[in-house]
Amino acid sequence: MPLITIFSAPKPFTDPHIATIQRNAIASWTRLPDVNVVLLGDEPGLAKTAADLGVTHIREISRSESGAPLMDAMFRLAKESSPTPLYAIVNADIILFDDFVQAAKNVSAQREKFVLMGQRWDFEINEPLDLSEGWANRLRSTVHRLGELHRPAGSDYFLFPASCYTELPAFIIGRAGWDNWMIYHALKSGFPAIDATADIMIVHQNHDYAHLPGGQPHYKHPETETNIHLAGGRPMTRFTLLDANKRLVNGKILPQKLDSIRLWRRIEAWPLLALGSTHLTNTLWRLQKLVSRKGENKC
Repeated sequence: MPLITIFSAPKPFTDPHIATIQRNAIASWTRLPDVNVVLLGDEPGLAKTAADLGVTHIREISRSESGAPLMDAMFRLAKESSPTPLYAIVNADIILFDDFVQAAKNVSAQREKFVLMGQRWDFEINEPLDLSEGWANRLRSTVHRLGELHRPAGSDYFLFPASCYTELPAFIIGRAGWDNWMIYHALKSGFPAIDATADIMIVHQNHDYAHLPGGQPHYKHPETETNIHLAGGRPMTRFTLLDANKRLVNGKILPQKLDSIRLWRRIEAWPLLALGSTHLTNTLWRLQKLVSRKGENKC
């Protein structure tokens, strides 16, 4: 049995650039040890890509009114089709390396329940990856020199044991809010949300938003409001990597360092996590915004 099932619902492969970067990403996953890959959906070009790369493909999946796959179905189908100790939902434009698997081994040896996530490196790739021997070291070196580490907002992967996220709302993939809820749920449920940026390098291949209606980013899509409602409200969708309460460094789980931004997020989120009070959390959030604006005006 493999250690990890990586699952994803790729976009259609009709746009040449999207097709290239998605094939690059999925191909990189197939190079990982102890991994099974499951692709979900019947988007144009997906069946051929899955067959070419030799990965599991599940066509039938529940969808939203706009036709986007629903995440509760994704999680359920991934677990039913590929029983493994660990699962990872990964965006289909993300290139992974062997450190992804090693970090999973390190964390699962220390904790029974957890969720692992981290910042991405943004990089421009327009051609198929050269996956000849030494490709990973070459790409990592190039991205470190020319790429940009994305700010700690938005998450492109979540890695967790099979015992976590056994139930989740019917979030709509490709819209904002669900990734924030994943962090909220971990903290609310009492298992650590671990920032693995120091130990896991992931590469996000830059792209536009032409695949979405009007070419607008996902957080401007109307179905984002559906996700926010399903999450329980906006306070549950404000969680980012800044809220991670642990970090992974050289294979060890350590307490997260608290700078002023992270400390304030702890204060702001405490009423929601400890008391279930959205009102007090919202009050603190508005206070923080007011203080920030006053600080900007003074500058």
